[in-house]
Amino acid sequence: MKKVVLCIALTVLAGCTPVISNRGYLEDTNTEANIAAGTDSKATIETKLGNPSTQATFGGDVWYYISTREKQVGFFNPLIEGRRILAIYFDGNDKVVELKHYSLKDGNVVAFEPRKTPSRGREMTFLQQLFNATPGMPNQVEQEQTPGGGQSPPQR
Repeated sequence: MKKVVLCIALTVLAGCTPVISNRGYLEDTNTEANIAAGTDSKATIETKLGNPSTQATFGGDVWYYISTREKQVGFFNPLIEGRRILAIYFDGNDKVVELKHYSLKDGNVVAFEPRKTPSRGREMTFLQQLFNATPGMPNQVEQEQTPGGGQSPPQR
């Protein structure tokens, strides 16, 4: 009996062991130190570091190499313990201008708008849907109105 309890306790403890995941670009400080501004180009950076994690869409030619360290315990959502970003800036001739390192402390928290846009129509309960789908029962659905009080398009 004691062995069974011990096995169960060890299994529960093993399930609570944190799992550390490193995702994305794995930093290589030696290779990064060999990158020289003005001499290295996109082609040499690609051979040294590989393809970038992402590229800038607006505001210049920048390649980003992103690495993230996550910790997950059991069934809980993973927590981001660290994030490092290597940004390589290029000029018009595809030559390296500068390298910058960023981390989580350099980021900004973005608050998303929680409001929702109302959709056309109305929500019905399960029973209303059931009775409206029953053959022979009168249709209890009210006529839908177009938002804003405009006329709805003619039905064909």
